[in-house]
Amino acid sequence: MNQRLTRNIVIGLLVFAGGGAGTWWLVTPKQMTATERYVTAAVEHSDISQTVSANGTLNPVVLVSVGSQVSGIVKKLYADYNDKVKAGQVLLELDPALTRAQLQQSEATLASAKASLDLAKANEIRNRGLYAKEYVTRQDLDTSVQALKAAEAQVALAAAQVARDRTNFNYTVIRSPVSGVVVSREVDVGQTVAASFQTPTLFKIAQDLSKMQIDSSYAEADVGSIRVGQPATFRVDAFPDRTFQGVVRQVRLNPTTQQNVVTYDVVISVENPEQVLLPGMTAYVSITVAKRKEALLVPNAALRFHPTETVQQAKSRSDDAAQQDGGIAGTLYVLQDGQPKAVHVGIGISDSRMSEVLGSNLKAGDKVIVSDRQAAGTSGTNRRMGPF
Repeated sequence: MNQRLTRNIVIGLLVFAGGGAGTWWLVTPKQMTATERYVTAAVEHSDISQTVSANGTLNPVVLVSVGSQVSGIVKKLYADYNDKVKAGQVLLELDPALTRAQLQQSEATLASAKASLDLAKANEIRNRGLYAKEYVTRQDLDTSVQALKAAEAQVALAAAQVARDRTNFNYTVIRSPVSGVVVSREVDVGQTVAASFQTPTLFKIAQDLSKMQIDSSYAEADVGSIRVGQPATFRVDAFPDRTFQGVVRQVRLNPTTQQNVVTYDVVISVENPEQVLLPGMTAYVSITVAKRKEALLVPNAALRFHPTETVQQAKSRSDDAAQQDGGIAGTLYVLQDGQPKAVHVGIGISDSRMSEVLGSNLKAGDKVIVSDRQAAGTSGTNRRMGPF
């Protein structure tokens, strides 16, 4: 009986010890060789471009708002959306009844002023003759001369009123100031146009849709590297598979601040010979601010990698390298005797995938570490989870 109990206890202890050993084997990270542990990428020579991106809106280079200086009811329309118009072409007529009546009234006033002028001239001539014969006093002569001058002034005033009313009458016919395409019509027949306080907009005419511009907003952190003449590329939602070209034409000095974010308007000239780009389209713009030919490039992931046991030491040496090279500093790691070795570099221009390295002994074909499989495995991804 005692032997059987002893044997059961021994068996239980063996099973417990075996289970503990199995559990330890399952949860303990697998040891890897240096080649297995570290993911590397080759340093390469290639061209690289650095860009800054923002959204913008396509607009005509010249967009003319056609308004009216007089009020009235729209009587006739001669142009509509997308119509091509010539400079001087009639676009719209307002009802001229009121302005015609005003013109007739001022013309009648002018006629009356001219009649008064004729009478004043006759009186002045008559009084001058009578004064010579001493039939009237000097005061009578002076009065007739003054009446003549006043009549002349009244004629000039009435003539100016006629000219103004005739101009307003002519303004009831709205003509296009430029040749172009009607992109907007704001009124319909029968609508009342009120020009009492401000000039109403009747039409908007794009002078030349074969030449467009993009008005884009760039943050102050990016605008310092943008220069007039730099090339730009952009896409629009209407043609997702096409990339269009442009050139920076102007960096406007007037800043815009929204929620403490300062942006500047960058104007990009665009050729639109096919006229497939339309006003108001949203453009996703990238401006090329720097280029390098046959630069020494490494993946951006390599510059983000640091072995956990050397992070602080590597950072300290990297800052020293930055001061020596006079640029932005970075640290790369290469394998030497199975261990990561820090290589301090200056960082040139960068795109979303690769970065230029400066001031190092690296050459094309060298391998730099981009990630650590074993470090990733501490989160469970590289632990053995079974017998295979």
